[in-house]
Amino acid sequence: MGLFDTIKDKLGMGGVSNEAHKPVDPNNTPNQHAPDTVVDSERPTAAHNATTTPPGVAPSPEGVAHSTGTSTSAVDVPAKLDAMAADHPEQLNWRTSIVDLLKLLGLDSSLESRKELATELGCPADKMGDSAQMNTWLHRTVMHKLAEHGGTVPPELRT
Repeated sequence: MGLFDTIKDKLGMGGVSNEAHKPVDPNNTPNQHAPDTVVDSERPTAAHNATTTPPGVAPSPEGVAHSTGTSTSAVDVPAKLDAMAADHPEQLNWRTSIVDLLKLLGLDSSLESRKELATELGCPADKMGDSAQMNTWLHRTVMHKLAEHGGTVPPELRT
């Protein structure tokens, strides 16, 4: 697991890792059906007709079936971080400082750790040599990537 995945986990966004986005190798996959697939054993019969709710789905009060899978609601990143900052003993400026953001999340904020994260996220080589430029790039990129992975991040934190 990379450092960015750890950041997502700390924010409650760890449900989907980068592993989930890898293509499936059909030659190395057991014969399984997708969660939405109706297999023959679940097909309606005369005794159990099509109006009956299929297994794994909870009926709503209106009679419309809804999936009982995990919630996909977006994490409000600023609200979550503000709440964490309110309980933190140190006053941290996570909105502009990657060091403070990492500290707030309880992660290593050393230059070595930040360089590792910058490398993981594809920081340009010219910025890696200047810690101030790298830090600015890193903060903006982390916020942008959190938004790409389902977090709610306002535009001012991504620029």
